[in-house]
Amino acid sequence: MDELTTVVRETGPQPDAAVIWLHGLGADAYDFEPVVPMLALGTGRPLRFVFPNAPVRPVTLNAGMQMRAWYDIGDLDPDGHPEDEAGIRQAAASVGNLLQVQIAAGIPAGRIVLGGFSQGGATALFTALRFPQRLAGAVGLSCYLPLARTLAEEISAANRSTPVFQGHGEADPVVPEWIGRSSHEQLVAAGCDAAWRTYPIPHAVIPEELADVRAFLDRCLPPITGAV
Repeated sequence: MDELTTVVRETGPQPDAAVIWLHGLGADAYDFEPVVPMLALGTGRPLRFVFPNAPVRPVTLNAGMQMRAWYDIGDLDPDGHPEDEAGIRQAAASVGNLLQVQIAAGIPAGRIVLGGFSQGGATALFTALRFPQRLAGAVGLSCYLPLARTLAEEISAANRSTPVFQGHGEADPVVPEWIGRSSHEQLVAAGCDAAWRTYPIPHAVIPEELADVRAFLDRCLPPITGAV
């Protein structure tokens, strides 16, 4: 996977924390940009939001159509198509590079939240749980846990107890709620600090869910002691 292009938005000068947010299948970096004002933590805690673009690739699930996707996907049924393990790991490596870019720019790993929606949320969870430096938190909305069978042996000691927020629509026809719930149970079984919330929606996001994400960011990214 080539270096990812990004859209960056900051909620104030000299941000001391970052949120890297991954879009869903077929969307792009601008998909969640409009929600930045709803997730801002106030002028005292400026955030840098980084929205990367997934590369364009053919997607088996959508009859081979070319679209932005973090990896190929054939079927969400656990007994269906095998997962694109190589693609998932390549996507995680590219997102890991984005994390390193922010760290090199002066924002510590412990002040970065990695999240996303749908396939972006799946990629975010996969990457965060295997990243070698402790992150502030991870968010997965309307998604699932890729390569769940490898989690127990691959989970990073640094991020085993990192807070995770999972939100899911109860009427989701794309990623059924039971798939998300099963992923949540797998995280809990692995010892993760994972919170689970459902909402009366399909495969979408509503203000109530964004308010919960904002509360999660508030918890994970407290003010730095001594900051003005």
